Amino acid sequence: MTDAPDRLTGRAYLDLITAAVRRVGEDQAGPVSEAARLIAGSIAAGGVIQAFGSGHSEALAMELAGRAGGFVPSNRIALRDLVLQAGLPRETLEDPFLERNPDVARQLLDAAPVEPADVFAIASNSGINGVVVEFALLVKERGHGLIAFTSAEHSAKTPSRHPSGKRLSDIADVVLDNGAPYGDAALPVPGGGAVGAVSSVTAAVLAQMIVAEAVQLLVDDGHTPPIYLSANIPGGDEHNTRLESRYAGRIRRTA
Repeated sequence: MTDAPDRLTGRAYLDLITAAVRRVGEDQAGPVSEAARLIAGSIAAGGVIQAFGSGHSEALAMELAGRAGGFVPSNRIALRDLVLQAGLPRETLEDPFLERNPDVARQLLDAAPVEPADVFAIASNSGINGVVVEFALLVKERGHGLIAFTSAEHSAKTPSRHPSGKRLSDIADVVLDNGAPYGDAALPVPGGGAVGAVSSVTAAVLAQMIVAEAVQLLVDDGHTPPIYLSANIPGGDEHNTRLESRYAGRIRRTA
């Protein structure tokens, strides 16, 4: 992604990530608009954004579901839902390779409060792990729109861990490339390895670009977008509670 810096400094990472954000934001303008149209259409039809990411990619789900400035009709799906919602034993989450297991994807999806108008956003930097690929296949099998956040470079260089051989990018309706290099970290360390991860920052920027465009589409069509206010400003709780009541039983707000 970049020439090796003379020293591993905060400024070196700042320069790298600033350039990456600009490049990704410009390169992905088309997919951003496509994703915004899917989300705006879903919300206008009474749908909810169902956001899922395993491992560190859960950060993207948190960016889309349940935060100030984001859509109220949004729900975060996580592997811990297998225990909290699907009733699997707690020991299930102790498996360090759980995200590679495609067999739990159906239970995870069945435990989610999904309705036909909902749209899915799935994040996986590699796009290869079994649970993510199987989950995506099931989402499309059930007729939902699907937006993927992934690294095109990493995914292309890594074999799929799903029996089908497919990657997340092979399944989604819209694919957003977060621009992360193979292995995600971008500043080489003398002697081997790298620091300075890219995917979380660029994916968050893409997510916020999509939200902004989806809101504008809704406004253009005469809708009042159901957007969260910060709970830490006067009136925020009352505003948010009123909007959340429209989606009772369909959005979870758990840690």
